[in-house]
Amino acid sequence: MTAGIRARDLRLVPIAIGVWAAALVCAFLPGTAWWCAAGGALVGGAAFGRLARAHKGGVARAGGGLLAVVALAATATAMTAGFAMPQRSSAAELDGRVIDVYAEISSSSAAGSDGRLWFDAQTSHAGIPSGPEPLTVPIRIGVERVPGLDLGAAIRVTGQVKVTDPGERAALVMFGTEVEVLTPAQGIFGVAAQVREDFVERAIRLPEPGAGLLPGLAVGDTRAVTQELDDAMLASGLSHLTAVSGANCAIVVGAVFWLVSLCGGGRTLRVVIALTALAAFVVLVTPEPSVIRAAVMAAVAMLTVLCGRPSAGLGVLCLAVAAILIADPWLAATPGFALSAAATAALIVLAPPLARGLARWMPWPIALAIAIPLAAQLVCGPIIAMFSEQQSIIAIVANMVAGPAAPIATVIGLLACLAASVPPLADLLAVCAWLPAAWISTTATVSAGLPNAQVAVIPGIPAALLVAVLSAAIGVVLSVDGIAARRGVRRVSIVVLVVAVALAGARMLLTGPLVGTTVPEAWAIAACDVGQGDALVVRSEQQVALIDTGMETEPLSTCLNALGVGRIDLLVLTHFDADHVGAAASVVGRVGTVLHGPVGETEDAHLLSDLEDGGATLVEASTGMRGTLGAASWTVLWPRKDSAAFPAGNDASVVVEFDGGEVPRSLFLGDLSATPQRMLRDQLRGTYAVVKVAHHGSADQDTGLYELLRPAVAIFSAGADNDYGHPRAETLALLEAVGAVALRTDQQGRILVGEVGDELMLWSERAAEPDESGQPAAPADDPVDVDDPR
Repeated sequence: MTAGIRARDLRLVPIAIGVWAAALVCAFLPGTAWWCAAGGALVGGAAFGRLARAHKGGVARAGGGLLAVVALAATATAMTAGFAMPQRSSAAELDGRVIDVYAEISSSSAAGSDGRLWFDAQTSHAGIPSGPEPLTVPIRIGVERVPGLDLGAAIRVTGQVKVTDPGERAALVMFGTEVEVLTPAQGIFGVAAQVREDFVERAIRLPEPGAGLLPGLAVGDTRAVTQELDDAMLASGLSHLTAVSGANCAIVVGAVFWLVSLCGGGRTLRVVIALTALAAFVVLVTPEPSVIRAAVMAAVAMLTVLCGRPSAGLGVLCLAVAAILIADPWLAATPGFALSAAATAALIVLAPPLARGLARWMPWPIALAIAIPLAAQLVCGPIIAMFSEQQSIIAIVANMVAGPAAPIATVIGLLACLAASVPPLADLLAVCAWLPAAWISTTATVSAGLPNAQVAVIPGIPAALLVAVLSAAIGVVLSVDGIAARRGVRRVSIVVLVVAVALAGARMLLTGPLVGTTVPEAWAIAACDVGQGDALVVRSEQQVALIDTGMETEPLSTCLNALGVGRIDLLVLTHFDADHVGAAASVVGRVGTVLHGPVGETEDAHLLSDLEDGGATLVEASTGMRGTLGAASWTVLWPRKDSAAFPAGNDASVVVEFDGGEVPRSLFLGDLSATPQRMLRDQLRGTYAVVKVAHHGSADQDTGLYELLRPAVAIFSAGADNDYGHPRAETLALLEAVGAVALRTDQQGRILVGEVGDELMLWSERAAEPDESGQPAAPADDPVDVDDPR
């Protein structure tokens, strides 16, 4: 156990755990709230009764008293949830309707991937425009960008609402089509909004890298953070720096505490001024629930550590967690709350021994600056593994490199905000804050660009346990206190880390310099595992065509690197849905020709413009177009020039066939539905060896088309456990009925198809799951007779 943390310091931990457990039950099983309250009251009453009888008999029962407190605290949490249920039930009746909502903004706004501005609000009325009814629930709103959407502003929004899943803090999500600011932010909130806006404008005038990140580091405004930088921050494990967190609040408290101490102020004065500064900081960065939560926990952690009483800090932290969850039980189900609590506990318990351990090799100030983000990363890593499908393997190193720059950027950036009335001084301070911001931005970009910076994992308890073991091993090796000082524990930890480094190194070799040894040379068609999306590769005589890109950059890059693909001679963008073109920006500058479907939105044209600026030639596809890829030929079969009845989108997908040059005769159907599939029949001649099934195997298929195609192999490109149920059982049965072998990226990962003589050769990353008969649907390596496609 860490020095300074004794058994008596952990007495309040059961209270926090009990309240958290009750909050989770009530959040995910709303109908149990009052049952939980009744059960907790009975247990608490019984425990108090036993305690009273024991006290009367002169016998001390401290455990009984703790049980009573835990039970009654859980009861209070359940009662809070129970009292909120009627309003949330009323909100559920609005699901799918277009309504007016009157609300007050309760958070800062952030740009979403859909281009909307998203923020949290508390409703006062909701319903049809002619008669909105009183309704008080938390809501998440997305609208077009308009000025005045600041915390405290009263707004009216028209749009469609959707009920959230159990466990979500917001009862509703609204997709706004019209927004009106009824009352701008007033008083101190209005002043803070103006100060923030002035600082953001001053910061974005600075050059990149760093300009867009600086407002996020200083005041939590992430609107200027580009999607590319946001992805890099996430991949490098630095995303916590782009928004206000407990670390930002701790920096403010620590800096003010130190400054007052330097000026000779006593402990009481230091505490009062530090807390006053923290309150002002909370107002500046918008006092939304997450910021208040971070401020409370940071104040507890830093004040207790700086006052030399870390054990007291752990107890007060548990009380703070319990109080916050009693007030808002739905926070228990949010990853942000868990990360905030864990990071604060890390600052109290783990950072000091880590700093002392690191001080063996470096000066104390540097050791402390590194220990704080390192402790938070070690503790938060297992929690992140519960929810994230990607784990950064360079997060700890990236945090050690970038972490010390964050306090500098935060403090100097805040000083630039305060100096807004003196523009020359504010500009100077902004430039000084820009330097560490640029350092952090560059660290994120460089580290995220390293080979295998992220690894794909299946989120859940096993991944969390694995990350927890590695984090514990790192903590033991670097620390010098408590259990870390035991030789046996240290040796085991070193062995764990050596094995982990060896496995990671082997993986880097097999997916890097030795990647060619893991991929059969005879492949001609590859279906990349990019989740719920399409990304297929066709190769002939070392020339490569890529058909769609999937949604995310990392899985596409992993697949192309594994296949040894650098240059893309032909990029086919069947249509512009995000699951087909979302990662296209990652191949800009590497494409020869772009064959694309009809352009619908402005964003589609922007993407094509970026590809053209990168040296690609743009060609809008239509029936009859032909070309070559190495020794293979390709032909466009859809869309027809006269098919204006189908707007840009699924039914106007580019359908292309490849044949010859050791490429099996293959057809790629994009996302066509049954109607255009029927119209496509007239374009087809003969059977196909390989068919990429339309729309990820949805139910909207034309049976006659597949009976005509009679493919030997049917490729289904879909994401594991996707919300759409793709591929659908009836579509799988349809392809089985026409004699096709089903290959699924959701089950088998990356799929490769080659042609050797009269046989198709099939490879996959994983063996297929057994069908109902217990037999695998398609082996990992299997020949299929091309002459008999059934």
